[in-house]
Amino acid sequence: MFFWRRKSVLLALGLLSVLFFSALAAPLYARIVGVDAMQSNLAGTVLRDGAAMDIMQPNDNPLHLGLSPIGPSWRWGPYALGADSQGRDLAARLLYGARSSLIIAFSAACLCLVMATGCGLLAGYCGGWIDIIVSRLLDILWAVPVYLFAISLSVVTIGHGLSVGPFHVEADSLLLPIGIIALIYVPYAARPIRARTKSLASAGFVLAARGLGASTSRIVLREILPVLAETVLVLAPLVMALCLLAESALSFLSLGVQAPAASWGSLIHDGEGLIYSRPVVAIAPGLAIIVTVLSLNMLGDAAQAVLRERGGR
Repeated sequence: MFFWRRKSVLLALGLLSVLFFSALAAPLYARIVGVDAMQSNLAGTVLRDGAAMDIMQPNDNPLHLGLSPIGPSWRWGPYALGADSQGRDLAARLLYGARSSLIIAFSAACLCLVMATGCGLLAGYCGGWIDIIVSRLLDILWAVPVYLFAISLSVVTIGHGLSVGPFHVEADSLLLPIGIIALIYVPYAARPIRARTKSLASAGFVLAARGLGASTSRIVLREILPVLAETVLVLAPLVMALCLLAESALSFLSLGVQAPAASWGSLIHDGEGLIYSRPVVAIAPGLAIIVTVLSLNMLGDAAQAVLRERGGR
């Protein structure tokens, strides 16, 4: 069945489109409902049913000790999903979090696939000692647990940023989690790309081009890379899903997106202490992550199925 006619593809693209355009509309939403998603508002009030209510409410325990953020109203307007532990509008934070999480996941996936394609082409086509060196380096990265590697890199860079020659990246820049997450998943994408390149290097059309005197760069760019693009496209949504999960984990540990900026992972961290009194603070970003990852996996599975059908013909 044609890729775009699959129901799973249409459903996944529909869900991802909703998330994408909702993230784009985050500043517009905050302006319309009149909230500041980045500014703490512990002493603020909100109008509900014609009466002003404190955003931070007494706890529902017998002694009414401590304060909990106001719960959701489930109606259009400010604090429709309630507030977080700092009195900020959760719905606005959720939309801003989508911007950070999706930008990091998409950018990290693209950077990862570019690096993985370069490594896979170099190792798979050149072979010999180049293949041995590149493969052993990938094996070293593969052997390190993903999240331990990511946490280690984040801890090193989170305090003072990263300086490479004349270039300096600030600690709160999104470039840091993008680069870290892209790097840790290079071995996972480079291995299948290398294997596919090795099979293409001995294919008939490549041998024919080599026999006609085509240069190595022409063979790689004009013969191998266009065919290899199918493998990369299949990997793209799956790698993006992995990058989204890694970003959420780092932000949950306060090693990714830095406050007051929001991401879905940092929102779950904010809601950890409110799981019993205001569970929506943690559940809402968690559901957003689940929907996004499932949609990306459906796209990857559909692309893989289409390639298998084409290969069987």
